[in-house]
Amino acid sequence: MFDIPRSLPARPGVGYKPQHYADLLADPAPVAWLEIHAENYMGDGGRPLAQLRALSERFPISVHGVGLSIGGEAPLDRDHLARLKHLLGWLDPASFSEHLAWSTHDGAFLNDLLPLPYTDATLNRVCRHIDEVQEVLGRQMLLENPSSYLAFEDSTWEEPAFLREIARRTGCGLLLDVNNVFVSATNLGYAPQDYIDRYPLEAVGEIHVAGHDTDTDDRGAVLLIDSHGAPVADPVWALLDLTLQRSGPRPVLVEWDTDVPDWPVLAAEAARVDQTIALVAP
Repeated sequence: MFDIPRSLPARPGVGYKPQHYADLLADPAPVAWLEIHAENYMGDGGRPLAQLRALSERFPISVHGVGLSIGGEAPLDRDHLARLKHLLGWLDPASFSEHLAWSTHDGAFLNDLLPLPYTDATLNRVCRHIDEVQEVLGRQMLLENPSSYLAFEDSTWEEPAFLREIARRTGCGLLLDVNNVFVSATNLGYAPQDYIDRYPLEAVGEIHVAGHDTDTDDRGAVLLIDSHGAPVADPVWALLDLTLQRSGPRPVLVEWDTDVPDWPVLAAEAARVDQTIALVAP
């Protein structure tokens, strides 16, 4: 059996970047919690871990993994799981999450979050891997919806129903990335509002927003890329508004991982999140 960890506050969070360390200690408002990528902190020491220890004394921490390959056909990497367990053991974060994706093949790590067909076989494999992760870590994990650029012909589940069934079978929570919903809906030609209507919001422990880039495919159609390297777009803000109106207050993270701006820009994005959460607070 696993533990459900203490929860994040229903306030804005940001992805931690070392260049913002002094700003966070001096004046973090309105940021109430931080996210780190697990794989950046699996070493044995040095400045990154020292800074993380100091920040964890002032902020709840969410640990976001990118390397477990939850959807992969191969068994989970036990060494990776052991290093992850060690990190979570001493840090004791408020949340741990991973992606509905695969990223390994024949022992190689592909450095990408690749999509899955939504079939019964995939469902069984993902649930088996999540059960293993939660048993080894001794805690609940959250599973994030992907950004999609194609759909599989052999998929027999819609994504919201697929995620609902995973949460039901495993007891995991869900991480709802609103930008991913908007990117996928635009690329695959469905309404993002309809996705939110069908999504199991009761299982959501964390929400993400981020920026994306706009490109075109070979036919000249709009193609959105989940880049995490730009301000949150207005339609994504609108989708966050809709989501929070239906879910109530939730922890909301601003992700910005490439072309990272100076602190005032990121803090302004967090302030926008704070205003949105306040509108739905009881």
